Amino acid sequence: MESPELQLKQMKRDDIIDQLIVEEVRRQSEGLEMIPSENHTSQNVLDALGSRLTDKYSEGYPGMRYYGGCEVVDKVENIARDRAKKLFGCDHANVQPYSGSPGNMAAYYALVDPGDTVMGLHLFFGGHMTHGLKVNFSGTYYRSVQYKTGQDGYLDYDAIQQMATEEKPRLLVAGATAYPRIYDWKRLREIADSVGAWFLADTSHITGLIVGGEHPSPIGIADVVMTTTHKTLRGPRGAILLCNGNPSTPLKKVERTKENLPTLLDRAIIPGLQGGPHNHQTAAIAVALREASQPEFKIYARQIVKNAKKLAEKLLKKDYNLVTGGTDNHLLLIDLTNKGVIGAEAETALGKAGITVNKNAVPFDPRSPFSPSGIRLGTPALTTRGMKEREMEQIAEWIDQAISNHSNDKKLAQIKAEVKELSSKFPLPSNQKNG
Repeated sequence: MESPELQLKQMKRDDIIDQLIVEEVRRQSEGLEMIPSENHTSQNVLDALGSRLTDKYSEGYPGMRYYGGCEVVDKVENIARDRAKKLFGCDHANVQPYSGSPGNMAAYYALVDPGDTVMGLHLFFGGHMTHGLKVNFSGTYYRSVQYKTGQDGYLDYDAIQQMATEEKPRLLVAGATAYPRIYDWKRLREIADSVGAWFLADTSHITGLIVGGEHPSPIGIADVVMTTTHKTLRGPRGAILLCNGNPSTPLKKVERTKENLPTLLDRAIIPGLQGGPHNHQTAAIAVALREASQPEFKIYARQIVKNAKKLAEKLLKKDYNLVTGGTDNHLLLIDLTNKGVIGAEAETALGKAGITVNKNAVPFDPRSPFSPSGIRLGTPALTTRGMKEREMEQIAEWIDQAISNHSNDKKLAQIKAEVKELSSKFPLPSNQKNG
């Protein structure tokens, strides 16, 4: 009888899944990925993510595991934590959250109790589900009140202050998935302090820009910073919790004080909400953090913003209604009402043209969030592939042509062929053979 090891070696590959991977790599290679929360990782990140580290269980923290055989994964996690602390300039980093939503859940778990009032940006005005949406845990287990932008699409800090004064939240959450401008972290800190609230900054979308010096950092201003590790940071799917305070003692229950934030966050992850961390993910995060610490990353972050601004400039000239009138970061939010096209129609048409965006609600959208008036698009993935302002001018032309001809499949196919030709000059940043 053959040994299990030999059986594994002789096991046939899964041709169905292999073919679908090839199809997805081809789709990404031949098109333009413009959803602002998406990016392309390096081959080094992919290699770490697909490593044997995925086989190891390691509940707990380095030096305090519930399993044996963790001497290697301890080193991996310590490297990831040290790189995060150095890159972001803080006392403590927890790299175990599985993704952004679990990361935010851990911050809530650490800082407030069920039934406490939490206050975040409304989903329909650019916020995230975990910032207090009624059907999300953040709006179900907590008393959620949500602020909105002004009519101009900008955060209205006076209105946020007024709501905080009236509602007295225990936690103020800032950050968004569809906000194209700079955050005033200090003003938000003042608002939180005025009512005695904790301040959580969710920088998931803009962390790469913060690292690159293109957006101010909330480190040292917010009590806790939660960020995903993909998006503009260009790492694997995952998340990091960052804070200042005393060294963590996760085996000890402590009071809710700023000095104890490291321990509170660590205990929120485990034993609070998660079991074993994903060690392959932790290794890939460590690789991405090293990449983000290189001088070239600042050039990359700067180009993301340059590309977004050029795209905005060209679309404005074509009479597109950009929320807030432009962008300071990596994304554009476009209200298509004046074009006579709804977001879903534009998303479909652009998809047929080889340009991937997502339909999105705009501030004070009269339409349903399931059939909104706008689209959201961004430049991180295109910039990773090496595209610059010249390409953005051409892409703006294609976006306009696709939306103007959203019912003309022949025209959309023609645009797709042109998109494919451009894409071939800017390959994905990997040496995958299956692409």
